[in-house]
Amino acid sequence: MCGTEARTQLPLASSASGCSCCSPQDSAVPSATAGTSAVEFAVDGLTCGHCVQTVEKAVSFLEGVESASVELVPGGRSRLLVGGRADEAAVREAVTAAGYTFAGS
Repeated sequence: MCGTEARTQLPLASSASGCSCCSPQDSAVPSATAGTSAVEFAVDGLTCGHCVQTVEKAVSFLEGVESASVELVPGGRSRLLVGGRADEAAVREAVTAAGYTFAGS
C-alpha cells in the first residue's frame, strides 16, 4: 500500500485472558434492549478485531438485518448494534453459535 490509508489500531488480547474466537465459550445468558428499527446487545468475550469481525459477519447474514456493528471493549462488555428488523432470538443464536455470550443485565 502507499501508506495513505488510515487504519484503526485495535488492542491485542493478552495471552492471560485468552481470546474467545480461539477458545469459544458454551454457555449464554441473554440480555438485550430491543426496538423495532435498532437493537442493542451487550456481549462478553470479545477481545480483538477478529472477534468483532466474527460477530458482525454472523449477525449480518440474518434475515432482516440491515447493519451490524460492534463497539469493542476488550475484557469487558462490548456493544453489538443491529439495524433493521432482526429477530432477537436469531441474533442471540448467531452470536452464541459464533462462540460468544450475552451479558446479564
